[in-house]
Amino acid sequence: MMTQQLDETSKFLSYVLRHEPQAIGLQLDSEGWGEIDSLIAGAAKLGQALDISLIQTVVNSSDKKRFSISDDGLRIRAVQGHSTANVRLRYTEKTPPEFLYHGTASRFLNSIWQQGLVAGSRHYVHLSQDMTTAINVGKRYGSPVLLKIKAFHMCQQGFKFYQADNGVWLVNNVPAAQLILCPLP
Repeated sequence: MMTQQLDETSKFLSYVLRHEPQAIGLQLDSEGWGEIDSLIAGAAKLGQALDISLIQTVVNSSDKKRFSISDDGLRIRAVQGHSTANVRLRYTEKTPPEFLYHGTASRFLNSIWQQGLVAGSRHYVHLSQDMTTAINVGKRYGSPVLLKIKAFHMCQQGFKFYQADNGVWLVNNVPAAQLILCPLP
């Protein structure tokens, strides 16, 4: 299967499963699950050819593990990154390591120093346990910068941290005082 087809399908799945399920008439429950048959039918109405084999290949080959298929094989969901109001995944609270990382573009730094990291349209701020992943995220938005978050200290102050199935750390917000600008390696 072509890498380009897998990338395009992954982007399409991210769009409908995280942000705009109504664009194809897909109903997601509060945990983000949608019926695969409805996903395939809705995608076809937009000219997006999907089948169960392609969906399973995207889910299984994704290095970021963005999606999950239910044990019965009938439903699919994005594991984090939702902006749609009716989806509220329940994560188990978890104690973070001493530091976590966030990659962003340099053009956002002034705003970040003023208001900290905020979830924006998503439900949570996304953090990484390793610098390389964070830097790669930052590169998607422009000239990357790396921020180190005093995660354990925040946890001690009462901030709640969660970890998605794919390892991404989630928190409601990060105050600017908890951020350290790191040099890129």
